[in-house]
Parts: sequence; C-alpha cells; structure tokens
Amino acid sequence: MPADSAVRKIIHVDMDAFFASVEQRDDPSLRGKPVAVGHGAARGVVAAASYEARAFGVKSALPSVTAIRRCPQLIFVRPRFEVYRAVSQQIHAIFADYTDLIQPLSLDEAYLDVTANRRGIATAWLTAKEIRARILEETGLTASAGISYNKFLAKLASDHRKPNGQFAVTPDMGEAWVETLPVSRFHGVGPVTAAKMKRLGIETGGELRAKSLEFLQQHFGSSAGWYYAIARGQDDRPVNPDRVRKSSGSETTFHENLTADADIEAGVLRMADDVWGWCEARQAFGRTVTVKVKYADFRIITRSRSRATPVNARADLHAASLDLIRSVLPTERPIRLVGVTVSNFDHTSPAITEPELFAADPSAA
Repeated sequence: MPADSAVRKIIHVDMDAFFASVEQRDDPSLRGKPVAVGHGAARGVVAAASYEARAFGVKSALPSVTAIRRCPQLIFVRPRFEVYRAVSQQIHAIFADYTDLIQPLSLDEAYLDVTANRRGIATAWLTAKEIRARILEETGLTASAGISYNKFLAKLASDHRKPNGQFAVTPDMGEAWVETLPVSRFHGVGPVTAAKMKRLGIETGGELRAKSLEFLQQHFGSSAGWYYAIARGQDDRPVNPDRVRKSSGSETTFHENLTADADIEAGVLRMADDVWGWCEARQAFGRTVTVKVKYADFRIITRSRSRATPVNARADLHAASLDLIRSVLPTERPIRLVGVTVSNFDHTSPAITEPELFAADPSAA
C-alpha cells in the first residue's frame, strides 16, 4: 500500500443500462418493460438490455433469437448511436468540471482521477455523489460509481451497488475485500480463465492470493503478474486520458464445437455486428479486417485483409469477414471459437481515447 500522501482518488462512473435507458427515457411507453437495443432479425444481436430484460437472462452480445426465446415479450428497439454519442458528450462535459484526468472506456463509462480535487469537495465519495446527481439532472439518466485508490478496485466497486448507487473501497479495506470476491468478477479474468482457475482450486480472491507467483506463471504465463497483483488489491496504472485504442475486436466461444459452414459463418457475422456497433458509435473506421479461428485442438489461425479505404458500412464488414472465414471453409476440424477485429483506423477518425485492456484472458486467446 502506498503512503497516505501518494494515495490516489479514482472514481469509475458507469451509466446504468445506457442505450436501453436512453430509449426508455425518450419513449415513456417502454418504461418498466423488457427492452433490447439491437436488430431483432435472425442474425441480429443484442447491443444492450434494460434491467427488466436482464431479469430474463437477456444481455449484450446475445443472439436475438436466443433473447426472444428467453423473453418472448422482449421489445427490440433499433439503436440510435447519434443520440447515444450526444448524451455521452453531455456526461463527459460534466466530468470535465471535476478533473482533466478522464479515461473513457466507452460511451457510457470512464475513470476519473480526482486526487487534485479541483472543486474543493471534502471527499471523493461526495464528488461521485455530486457527479451522479448532475448526470441525473442534466440527462434524466442514472449512473453508478465506484470510488477507490486504484482503477481495478474502482471498477469492481461500481458494480457493487448497481443500479443507481455507489460504493467505496478504502485503502484500509481493499485487500481484505478482494479476498471475499469470486475471481469471475475480476476484470481481466474471462469465463475461460475463471473455469481454468476453478479447476486449479481458485474461486475467490483469497484463494488466488494463496497461490505463489511461480504457480501462476506456470499456469497463466505473462498474465501471472497481473493476477498476483489484483489478488492483493494492487493496480498502479494511472488514469490516462490520452491513450489511443488501435483496434476493436470481439470473439465468442461456441457452446459446442462447430463444423457446418452456415453455423460458423453465422458466428462470424454476430461478432462483426458487435464490432460494427463499436465502430459506428465512435465513428472510427479501420482499413484492416481480421478473422480469428480457434480449433477444438486449440490451434489458432488468423486471416487478414487490408483495403485502400476504411470499412465504413456494416455490409462491407460483413462481406470482408465472410470472405476471410470462407478461406478456411469447409473445415474437417471442429471450430470452438471465432473472432473479428477491425484495426488500422483511418487517421481522419475522431480520437479514440480508450484505455489499455486489462490483462488478456490467455486461455481465450
């Protein structure tokens, strides 16, 4: 733990069901009902879900057909990214009244370093409370916040009182609090790694902390140092407002290994839709499309193609992704995972000030 004079004050602000909440705000007939933002077509995916829909197991990136099966009364609303961007700009303008150190993660969440205390508010807790009140007053939307002395704990804390709440993890409670949490909640521990940890007898932060660095290196390679640190509530990464994201990707592990061309192509299209939602929301368009395939034997291959001009339409991304996956089809070896990534962003696109990802899930790579 750093000395008191070095303790930072970090707030992680996360809007509550942002896209869906905007739609419910703007259309009162949707309030209190299960709403999914996305395209309800057979190959569509859920971009966001209201809390009423989440109660049925509907969540982002879920195929539309699965979402409707889980919640037959689900109401699909087409996304309006221009509206979401405008609201996001309102929210970030509020942040800017409190600090210059703002690190956006997406349209609806960001880290704020308020150590300098620009507005002279007594505590970071009260700062977060004031920010959330202003967001509600100026946008009609609720936000949750986590307050702590580092980014890892602040992000964990913002989930602890959702929706429309806040939670603080102070320096004297951080390490002990982490020990009580399931590792599946840790950002940077994906489902595959969480399952691997469970097989190794690691299900809580306390059990992760009990493992030596050497043990973690043996089983998790380059991610071992990150897992060793967060098990102790340690994270020295600064809030970095200037980091530019260089790519956007999405991948999925199938429930069953696939060999049928149509099923594999459908999975690639779902991932392309997920990536397109990110690109469209930020008006960030890349010239290089990459498709990733992981076979049942865990062998990984990638196929990439670069264009002279950016991919600035969903149909173009679909076409490029399908061309790439078809270069490895038909397949005799079952496929367990596919992914789509867009990179080599057009230099005329707006700055994409997104942070580094947390330690990658090595077993999902």
